[in-house]
Amino acid sequence: MGSPAIIFGAYSPSKTKKEQFYKDVITGLKSMPKRLSSKYFYDAKGDKIFQEIMNCEEYYPTRCELEIFSKKTSEICDAIIGEGDGFDLIELGAGDATKSSYLLQYLLDKKVDFTYLPIDISQNVINYLDTNLPAKLPGLRIQGLNGEYFEMLKQAASLSNRRKVVMFLGSNIGNMQTNEALEFCKTLRNHLSEGDMVLMGFDLKKNPKTILAAYNDKEGITKRFNLNLLERINRELHADFHLSKFEHYPTYDPETGACRSFLISLEDQEVTINDKEHIRFAKDEYIYMEISQKFTVLQTEQIAESAGFKAIDCIFDSKKWFLDAIWVAE
Repeated sequence: MGSPAIIFGAYSPSKTKKEQFYKDVITGLKSMPKRLSSKYFYDAKGDKIFQEIMNCEEYYPTRCELEIFSKKTSEICDAIIGEGDGFDLIELGAGDATKSSYLLQYLLDKKVDFTYLPIDISQNVINYLDTNLPAKLPGLRIQGLNGEYFEMLKQAASLSNRRKVVMFLGSNIGNMQTNEALEFCKTLRNHLSEGDMVLMGFDLKKNPKTILAAYNDKEGITKRFNLNLLERINRELHADFHLSKFEHYPTYDPETGACRSFLISLEDQEVTINDKEHIRFAKDEYIYMEISQKFTVLQTEQIAESAGFKAIDCIFDSKKWFLDAIWVAE
């Protein structure tokens, strides 16, 4: 699961974003097997449901990483401050910045010269951060960037030539399969300069029952989160999905570390989108919704090296369920 956010107000995508949303949905639902992109989970309602997920008993990743950021703030900050030169602190998929706020406060207290550049695909997130963080953290220099990660990284590079420290937290990297995660990290390296740093969150392999429960909570919040994407398609793309005709189904493979979520069609049915696209579902056919990949520490080090980074520190929570890795671009 990706970036969390506390958001208020309706989501209103621009025409271009809405056209891209439509294109991606139609392409995905006409694929074999059917699929939808997990990045579209995060409309205003999806953001709020994900807040519920983070607070539910079974969902451990947020609590683990929050422990790292609240208990080991100085350790993280001392590593990213480096030689004391000014830098841009960039957060990919910033959400509501709950975890990063610990770092921001520490850096402000130490009078470190930095600017915070949160990047998020949700305009709601950026509006929230631009409005609320300066009030919460007096003296904070912030410029929110709304858009795709790498496009906004280019924009961030054009804003200043200072050293970049890029945070990619919450195991967002786990929303990709292992080979995709490596390609993402290679692309990230290509957008950075030698000496720039990355703080990357990884959810580690652990007891399979613990992992599966996190994506199949007994209150059904994760189920609502997945079904909300169908509801969003209904609302924004004028579709007629019947949510009661789909069932949430998560799986976890301890060998590969892949935790996947699907929506299963409970009957033969046809869905119409925008009065012109007709998508047929067979009974028991699935829509592939998302992956939440789990890693070993060795895998994270191999990804860093293969992508052109040097792993310089590993910061764990007390259970060693979660890892925030600090890398330097070579």
